[in-house]
Amino acid sequence: MNRKKFIRLLGLAPLVFPVSKLFANSDNENHYEKFYFKDDGLIPNSKLPLLLIKDALPKNEKNPSQWFLQTFKSNNWTNSWTNGIYPFHHYHSTSHEVLGIYSGEAIIHLGGEQGEKIKVTKGDVIIIPAGVGHKKIESLNLGVVGAYPDGRDWDLMRGAKGERPTADNNILSLPIPNEDPLLGKRGRLLKIWFKPKS
Repeated sequence: MNRKKFIRLLGLAPLVFPVSKLFANSDNENHYEKFYFKDDGLIPNSKLPLLLIKDALPKNEKNPSQWFLQTFKSNNWTNSWTNGIYPFHHYHSTSHEVLGIYSGEAIIHLGGEQGEKIKVTKGDVIIIPAGVGHKKIESLNLGVVGAYPDGRDWDLMRGAKGERPTADNNILSLPIPNEDPLLGKRGRLLKIWFKPKS
């Protein structure tokens, strides 16, 4: 039987609308702000943009850290931890990273010494491509959940002599994640990172 006819017979015709309308705004629920950082000689950074998503946490969420842990996990970003952000420039060469700010606020220095300082607050999410430097400058009651695509192991690079070219080769060998840490296959990460700025 034709599906529309069947629904009309049930008296549910007024409820019929395209499923695409239901999810029409899901990709645009959050604005993904892009930050590009060039290799500064010490911190390799990346051609992929670092992404900042403001206010990703649902309003009135009673357990923000658990919400971030579960959301990231459901989108295959695991090997999670709950803590803060190191107060020195560092990057990871063996994995991309997502940070969910579940409490407080902080000023973070991104992209190494020549990079940019941004303020993050409770509810924000930062998706950091492998190689991009990050450092906490100051914070107040900061709580962070971190996770990695496919539960990858991460290393800790500080821009020291001898890290490269091994770190560069590690970064180049990493695949683009299969899912956005917030919205899975529907998330904008995949579209943005598969078409990076050249």
